Amino acid sequence: MASESEDAGTVKAARATTQKKRRRKKKKKESKTRVVHANISRQRRGGDGGEEGDGGDEVEEEDPNRRFAGNEIKTTKYTLLSFLPKNLFEQFHRFANVYFVFIALLNFVPVVNAFQPELALAPVVFILSVTAVKDLWEDYRRHRSDTEINHMDCLVYSRAERSYLERFWKQVRVGDFIRLRCNEILPADVLLLSSSDPDRLCHIETATLDGETNLKQRQVVRSFFHLDCEFDPSKYNGVIECEKPNNDLNRFRGYIIHGSGRKCGLYKENLLLRGCTIRNTEEAVGIVIYAGHETKAMLNNNGPRYKRSKLERQMNVDVFWCVIILLVMCLFTAIGHGLWLFQYGDKRPVFDVLSPEGADLSPGLSAVYLFLTMIIVFQVLIPISLFVSIEIVKICQVFFIHQDWELYDEETDTHLQCRALNITEDLGQMQYIFSDKTGTLTENKMVFRRCTVAGVEYSHDANARRLAMYQELDSEDEGECPSRGGTLPRRDSVGSHQSARVVLRSQSTKSHRRTGSRAEAKRASILSKHTAFSSPMEKDITPDPQLLDKVNEGSSQLNFIHFHRQPMSQLPSDLADIIDFFVALTICNTVVVSSPDQPRQKVRMRFELKSPVKTIEDFIKRFTPSRLTSGSNSSSSSSLVTNRSSTRACSSVLSSPSAESTLTKLDEEGSRLQAAFSPVPPSYEGRAWGGGGREPEGGELRYEAESPDEAALVYAARAYKCSLVGRLPDQVTVELPHLGKLGFELLHTLGFDATRKRMSVVVRHPLTDQITVYTKGADSAIMELIKPPLTDNSKGKRQRKILYKTQNYLNLYAADGLRTLCIAKKTLSKEEYACWLQGHLQAETAIQGREEQLFQSALRLETDLQLLGATGIEDRLQDGVPETIASLRKAGLQIWVLTGDKQETAVNIAYACKLLDPEEEILTLNADSQEACAVLLEESLLYIQAKFLCSSSSPHHPSMPPFHGDLSAFHLYPPPASSHASTPFLVHRLGLVIDGRTLAYALDKSLEDKFLAVARSCRSVLCCRSTPLQKSTVVKLVRNKLKVMTLAIGDGANDVSMIQVADVGVGISGQEGMQAVMASDFALPRFQYLQKLLLVHGHWCYSRLANMILYFFYKNAMFVALIFWFQFYCGFSGSSMVDQWYLVFFNLMFSAFPQLVTATLDKDVSAQTLQTLPQLYMNGQNSEEYKPYMFWMNMIDAFYQSLVCFFIPYFAYADSDVDLFTWGTPITTLALITILLHLGIETKTWTWMNVASIVFSVCLFFGVALSYNSSCPTCYAPSNPYWTIQRLLLDPRFYLLCLVTPVTALLPR
Repeated sequence: MASESEDAGTVKAARATTQKKRRRKKKKKESKTRVVHANISRQRRGGDGGEEGDGGDEVEEEDPNRRFAGNEIKTTKYTLLSFLPKNLFEQFHRFANVYFVFIALLNFVPVVNAFQPELALAPVVFILSVTAVKDLWEDYRRHRSDTEINHMDCLVYSRAERSYLERFWKQVRVGDFIRLRCNEILPADVLLLSSSDPDRLCHIETATLDGETNLKQRQVVRSFFHLDCEFDPSKYNGVIECEKPNNDLNRFRGYIIHGSGRKCGLYKENLLLRGCTIRNTEEAVGIVIYAGHETKAMLNNNGPRYKRSKLERQMNVDVFWCVIILLVMCLFTAIGHGLWLFQYGDKRPVFDVLSPEGADLSPGLSAVYLFLTMIIVFQVLIPISLFVSIEIVKICQVFFIHQDWELYDEETDTHLQCRALNITEDLGQMQYIFSDKTGTLTENKMVFRRCTVAGVEYSHDANARRLAMYQELDSEDEGECPSRGGTLPRRDSVGSHQSARVVLRSQSTKSHRRTGSRAEAKRASILSKHTAFSSPMEKDITPDPQLLDKVNEGSSQLNFIHFHRQPMSQLPSDLADIIDFFVALTICNTVVVSSPDQPRQKVRMRFELKSPVKTIEDFIKRFTPSRLTSGSNSSSSSSLVTNRSSTRACSSVLSSPSAESTLTKLDEEGSRLQAAFSPVPPSYEGRAWGGGGREPEGGELRYEAESPDEAALVYAARAYKCSLVGRLPDQVTVELPHLGKLGFELLHTLGFDATRKRMSVVVRHPLTDQITVYTKGADSAIMELIKPPLTDNSKGKRQRKILYKTQNYLNLYAADGLRTLCIAKKTLSKEEYACWLQGHLQAETAIQGREEQLFQSALRLETDLQLLGATGIEDRLQDGVPETIASLRKAGLQIWVLTGDKQETAVNIAYACKLLDPEEEILTLNADSQEACAVLLEESLLYIQAKFLCSSSSPHHPSMPPFHGDLSAFHLYPPPASSHASTPFLVHRLGLVIDGRTLAYALDKSLEDKFLAVARSCRSVLCCRSTPLQKSTVVKLVRNKLKVMTLAIGDGANDVSMIQVADVGVGISGQEGMQAVMASDFALPRFQYLQKLLLVHGHWCYSRLANMILYFFYKNAMFVALIFWFQFYCGFSGSSMVDQWYLVFFNLMFSAFPQLVTATLDKDVSAQTLQTLPQLYMNGQNSEEYKPYMFWMNMIDAFYQSLVCFFIPYFAYADSDVDLFTWGTPITTLALITILLHLGIETKTWTWMNVASIVFSVCLFFGVALSYNSSCPTCYAPSNPYWTIQRLLLDPRFYLLCLVTPVTALLPR
């Protein structure tokens, strides 16, 4: 027995050592990655099938997921115990609150107290309590929301029950298996392992994360494709290793290691994020990877943004000066008191107060005590209610901005949103505006205009006339309808592409807008909201007749060649390029196809294709020599015929064809036979799945595109009868004229990125059985990758001619302001594909550096391309953009446009929107190296200096000496004295155009000063081909170096960094989701509303707040100075002739309401005048309403008025027998009347609320005084305020003082 126990002890020790080693290894690994085990496997080890926790401590010890966060979320800041200390701690971060609490506590010290301690505590307790109640209410709302979310239901797998049981969200843990149902919200970040969808797809809606309502596809992990639909978690034996939690919504890296040791890569397409909604999928099963606060959605939830306005920063400086004035006054009084006591010498005055010990106080010690007492008495000088008043006023201002119906867009049913309450006044002080172009200045409704294929240009004149007709209809409707939108309401297209049908439809639409039923209009708007980028203007493209004939001819010949098993090389090159061009437009995208009547129901159609290539072994099995011979067309054609290809092992992955689909395919085969032998080509019927003939209006397939460019190209291809009819993870189905439906096996998708500026798809062509790469991207990126043509044969000459002509057409398109894209292809041999695939698979399974490896893999593939053609897409300017830019220019705002478009397109749009003026000179900076950029900047500075800064006696000529970096003439940096007032810039009639590459060089530390000197001297700046990082860098550079107020406006995710860096960020709630809106301070429906937001509301907000802050300083200083003058008559003893109730509540109650009303409603200039005369906006740019000297002028005015209000009653009651309060109460009354009349003089716009607030304040004062003086005979002995105000109201002298004193005090005004 002993030996057995020793062996058992040894085994336990060995296990403990092993576990420690494992923990150390895990800690090392977890520094970079996370390892997730299924909880079901831990339960199996923990005991006899018990639920979690049944195994006691041993199970917990073995739980590998125990360190990961649970799924319960808590967004509240407080608990019942922590609320009071934590809230007070947060409020004491504001220096003013600390100061007032210190003053209130100081009043409890008997030696220095000036008021009744409880009374002195009342104001600060009131302010702290109001703020605490507000914080408590907000936190309670968060608590209720958390409770509601944590107690939502979901299905979690239980091994004990061998089924899915309902659990609360808060009970979900990392490693749990979850069953998800249609329209259910995801409780955590889940890795998709199974889906009821036969194609192993799951559609999600991510509107809660990024604001985008279009559906996104997610797919089951590749290694689980072979599993049955009924996923059994008990058979799961994998371990997941992935990256640690992060807030990047567009990235997920990792791999799963199966029990056999095989690795399978994991991607963002396999991850379902918390907060998304399941669509179009009845059931799905996944394993929780991140839970609770570690989910990507929660990591992105940063809460409201806090920015300090420029006015608030200036105000803090003046608050500091108030503290200095307070200390000076207290020091003066303390010294005066010490000297006054010193003159008595050893003879103590009879009214002198002894120390608590009964001893005499020395004059010096008395002075120290009095210094502290006077801080309490003069505390009103620091405005405790100012901060609260500012918050109230800003909330009211935001409310009235929201109520402005001129900032409401009827077409999109959106209005202005204010997402930052504390910087409204900054809107009136902007100096630089940085704007995106696409979607901000333009509609972001991409309309296909023209194209060039194989060197031949197709102008699409009928399509241009169609667009012109839309614009005419828009202008007519603007005159007849109150709608501000300039586009037609989105309606379903009837699917016809003939110009005659377009005219009829447009006329009917026009009449519908005028007399159509509300039900039809509502139906059209509902259908349009389901699908982005689907307005009639975008969808209904009129094809070019010449190109349409060539498409029909090419597809007819291709069908004949394919049917007779002839080599595809017999198809003429120009027709082959046209077919490839439209195939590329159709499949080189990520568009999801939706069915007609249920826009959220995906269309599914699969041809019997082989499984996607997962490994090199799969590739070798797939591409046998017999499959790549010239006679392999028979095998490829089998993909078009039902049941000829071998089916897969798992029927759940490949749905067996139904009778309906079989009949459909047989019908297609028959139609192709008829087409092959018929002398007349059959007309294209364009029917949908199972349809017979043209479908009625509203019956077309809908395209869920992630960008308007993709939608425009797919709709353009459909106009030429090349329709995208289905998309699966491994297959794209296309319908071509005469050929019917073709299934392209999708092997790889290389997504678009800002560096490559292109995307590619790798497919197996169903007609040639070859691996083909289709690439679509920016012309600057594609043209560099085209294979150089050979010069010794006709094919080479043709290719060179195509290149030359296409480049010319690209230049013409750009000059017309069109967005250009190039289309290219590449055919890979078996060996080339196998070589590339090996490296690509390694990149896919990597965790560290996966993005870089995939990027390099894409670069290796996208070489030696064959150019097919190019497209020109029009993006119309938004309504009112040129007028808005012109108006903002007149207001003194410098406007920079930062865009990713090519230079020619951006320049053309800049002229169209009046950013660039034809009369001004343009400086264009295009450099290939940093040295060349430096030379260009020096030459530009030299040119500006010679032409604009130097005298006419020194003419500019090329032989002038080089620029030596002396930037003093350009006033690059403002002088220190201009911290409060911006120095006017010297701007010349110059425009600057710079491309992205040159901008990267110019933003280098060594050149940024020169770049700023050039850019600041120009009237407008246009940065082309700029990346999101460059946009934010430019904004930051201008803001920090020039010390100016900046505003950034954009509509897309690529503008977020720029919006966040600027002083004020504005998001356009447009076509590219809501990322920009969610990152912004203000959200607008259209760019043109920026004019009124800045010139009107910005001006008003700044003017109101600036005047209110100055008025606060004046009002408090004036009231405190009254007590200061009295110190000269009371031996600087700290006594006050004003009753302490009046002293404490003067600011808090009696004079608070009128200034709030004025600061909310006052309008110094009408809205119409401000928009008619934009130059008035410069008032705020130069801080004309709030300059440093104005603070001191208000202080002087306050001291003057206090002298009048003090000494006139003093002389009026001189040598009389009135008591202190009978003399002091008139002074308080006169001060209140003077302050209110002063506010009345400052008020520019009077309303009934202004009058009512002033009357209310006066009545409130007299009401409180009457009740207080009648009910409090000996409240604070020895003071006796009893019946004071009643006696005064019977004294004619009091009324005479109320008339003479305020008039005298306000005479300088």
